[in-house]
Amino acid sequence: MRVAIAGAGNVGVYIAEDLRKAKHEVLLLEQNADLVARLQGTLDVNWLVGDACEVSNLSRAELAGYDVMVAATGDDEDNLVVSLLAKQEFAVERVIARVNHPKNHWLFNESWGVDVAVSTPHLLTALVEEAVSVGSLVRLLTFEGGDARLVEMTLAPDSPAAGRSVAELGVPRNASLVAIVRDGHVVVPRGDTLLQQGDEVLALVTGEAEEPLTALLAAAPTE
Repeated sequence: MRVAIAGAGNVGVYIAEDLRKAKHEVLLLEQNADLVARLQGTLDVNWLVGDACEVSNLSRAELAGYDVMVAATGDDEDNLVVSLLAKQEFAVERVIARVNHPKNHWLFNESWGVDVAVSTPHLLTALVEEAVSVGSLVRLLTFEGGDARLVEMTLAPDSPAAGRSVAELGVPRNASLVAIVRDGHVVVPRGDTLLQQGDEVLALVTGEAEEPLTALLAAAPTE
């Protein structure tokens, strides 16, 4: 896989290192020439010195030949511009953008060419909720402009889904159970898979399917 990363700060460099270890081809775009000079000898990736917000530099990088664009600078405006150019001018299939300020998260959608927006505060909140919430639906990750999302629920003892098979649940349209974590093991859900108390159920849903899925997995609130 060919991945281009805008921004050689701590985040961009860490992502590049991980992807190189996984044998992917990586290009880092960074406008600070001195920073590139310091890092080139320590990181075995392709480098391009230039502002990733400029079409000419993205053309020099031959961005159209890359599978993924990661906008990882420390500036939200720059990340939005990079995302938009990558998607509209170079038709990059997958665009992932870093959200530095949580209040800007709403901007990072398909209108700006963003397929996945990553906000560290939102991720931390989701991880805290996932760790302590039983019987509540937790949003872990949002895709495709904010409509498709990965959600998780740990089934409470009084969950109406406990003891029923996946086929019996009647999972709503635009929702799909993708995995069940049970006793430290991953179970791939099939029609005859029985759900149990304590199962961590992960599902892909759209906004319209979230409430019906919650109703299937969570016990009705008591007065």
